[in-house]
Amino acid sequence: MENLIGRKRELDELKRLYISKKSEFVAVYGRRRVGKTFLIDEALRGKITFRHAGLSPIDESGQSNNLKQQLLHFYQSLQLHGMRKSHCPKSWLEAFFMLEQHLQQIDNGNRQVIFLDELPWMDTPRSGFITALESFWNTWACHRQNIMLIVCGSANSWMIDNLVNNHGGLYGRTTYEIKLSPFNLMECELFYKSRGIRMSRYDITQANMILGGIPYYMNYFQREKSLAQNIDELFFAKNSKLNNEFTRLFQSVFSNPEQMMRIVRTLATKRKGLTREDLANAAQISINGELTKWLNALVASDVIEKYLPFGESKRNMHYKLIDPFCVFYLRFVEGQKEIDHEFWMNNVQSPKINTWRGYAFEDLCFRHMDQIKHALQIAGVSSTQSAWSVMGDNEQEGTQIDLLISRKDNIVNLCEMKFYSEEFAVNKSYHQKLVHRTNLLLQHLSRKTAIHPVLITTYGLEYNEYSSDFMHTITLDDLFK
Repeated sequence: MENLIGRKRELDELKRLYISKKSEFVAVYGRRRVGKTFLIDEALRGKITFRHAGLSPIDESGQSNNLKQQLLHFYQSLQLHGMRKSHCPKSWLEAFFMLEQHLQQIDNGNRQVIFLDELPWMDTPRSGFITALESFWNTWACHRQNIMLIVCGSANSWMIDNLVNNHGGLYGRTTYEIKLSPFNLMECELFYKSRGIRMSRYDITQANMILGGIPYYMNYFQREKSLAQNIDELFFAKNSKLNNEFTRLFQSVFSNPEQMMRIVRTLATKRKGLTREDLANAAQISINGELTKWLNALVASDVIEKYLPFGESKRNMHYKLIDPFCVFYLRFVEGQKEIDHEFWMNNVQSPKINTWRGYAFEDLCFRHMDQIKHALQIAGVSSTQSAWSVMGDNEQEGTQIDLLISRKDNIVNLCEMKFYSEEFAVNKSYHQKLVHRTNLLLQHLSRKTAIHPVLITTYGLEYNEYSSDFMHTITLDDLFK
């Protein structure tokens, strides 16, 4: 367990569940490559009685792995774990019955841990898998005090719909759920240090803005190379490590990857997101129940988010692409006619990349709201956060605010986010813009509410005649806590 970075809460819970005196049904889910399998392997090393991983829905040749292949693979796993040679099961009901028999034969009274990885992959069309899993747990496993069933999957929507929120025989059967999140900045720093990779917090932040704190991607970094060199190796070099990852991400998680990728590509063109209607029109998708189902699946998988812009009615809900890897890939890699194999190194200070840094830093701040609220000493205050924009007209100039934190204690934090390589200085022009934004926002707030401007930046605020515009300054050091 010394290899694990972070995950203390998850480790403690898995340990507690392992030593409990009753059967446990644990569902673990999270984004592809986030480290679910690694967590379970480390937490329960040497304690897993039977493990099996479903076959990917699409094999290397592009063919689907059907029920027959999934059952053969399960039978092979049973044999690898010492089951007497028998015959390949013809259904999931028979497969789980064979597992029950095997576990009973080797039962010595100790805890028996069954780990089923990539569970959604086993549920091929018309396979009866959920019914069989339900029978396995309800009829046999839950009545044996020494069983710990751990199921794992990257298809969050499948895991939530079929296990966590199941309305059939598995309703309320999971005894614990773990949603594994990507690393935050502090965990990224610990990860790189553990591998002897020396990076400044400035570069660790940029790496998180690109890779989203996904350990699998971060593990490709080479210690002797700079951030720019590593990014070139991952995305732009010939046969780059993550060249096909975008497609794999959707093919491995969703049964309809093409539709999902079309939605994501459409949202990638709009920085602040789109309403459901505008998205459907732009992507040329019919507005119906299927679209709602697809959007909910993408939200559950943390690829996109559903949010309500400040001051808007609920009818104006927006959908926004938030997965950093997808944002980066679609902006700089996909669709490029010619790829410079040293693109990042050659363009690291280009206007295009500097613009991306600004937007990506805003997204990173939204992912670190706990750290921001802690720095503002409002961790225990109920609040909501969103961006806000107002269209201009002939009488009034429009404006856009990166982040508003609307608090229950009658304060609204107007947050400006600036990713700079040095201290940020407020000049007269920016001062006037900030005054305009504050005055405009006041028109939309109740009289009992006060506005506290906040600067979130890399290295702090340079002192000058306008620096008092901000009541609080939050730096990278705060975000790394």
